[in-house]
Amino acid sequence: MARLKVTQIGSHIRRPPDQQATLVGLGLNKMHRSRELDDTPAIRGMIAKVAHMVKVEEVA
Repeated sequence: MARLKVTQIGSHIRRPPDQQATLVGLGLNKMHRSRELDDTPAIRGMIAKVAHMVKVEEVA
């Protein structure tokens, strides 16, 4: 299964509560933190919701 490296590049301050909760669900809650996650449709949907606050890279 493919893996994604997701890094938070935008602040969660002054964002709607659902976007803040999505970042927490991805395992991100502070700037410049990264997580490696499985590439699943659920994770892709969460990334799409906060795409303006995260950077996504594919991990080989």
